[in-house]
Amino acid sequence: MVILKNVYIVRHCEAEGQSFYAKLTEKGFNQALDLSSFLSEIKVDRIISSPYERAIQSIQPLANQLNIEIEIDGKLTERVLSTKDISDWEDKLRTTFEDVELKFEGGESSQEAKERIVDVVENVFNDVSENTIIVTHGNLMSLLLNNYNKTFGFNDWQDLTNPDVYVLREIGNKVTYERLWN
Repeated sequence: MVILKNVYIVRHCEAEGQSFYAKLTEKGFNQALDLSSFLSEIKVDRIISSPYERAIQSIQPLANQLNIEIEIDGKLTERVLSTKDISDWEDKLRTTFEDVELKFEGGESSQEAKERIVDVVENVFNDVSENTIIVTHGNLMSLLLNNYNKTFGFNDWQDLTNPDVYVLREIGNKVTYERLWN
């Protein structure tokens, strides 16, 4: 018997900034309610979130509605491109999609960041849950999707929205994905 597993990858809603403590904006809180409504028909087994405030706040309405505890996983944190301020950070980020081993001062490479989130997803695919929601950040989400489809790159990252939702489906040993949020 083939068991179908679904892992819903959620990018957080609109936030006040990029820091660990950045909260959702008023629009972001409204988006979190929309997200809750959007995901409420799924029989969710687990919710795993980045420890960042904006990620938790994005999924809290759904967790409350479903009475599911949010599991926090530090592997889902925002990728650090560099600990230095980089004025041309978007150009630097683009280059890390082309050279996955490239690292800037104090930061992590695309490969290192990808390994973090792939580890979380693979562990979910190996557990008993059928439907899991993982809440993370745009760059990490795009690196995960690139793991399953090498053509997913920088331009696709730019097209992500806040929030955004993709579903990864594992059927047998094959993983596919589909964008659900419009």
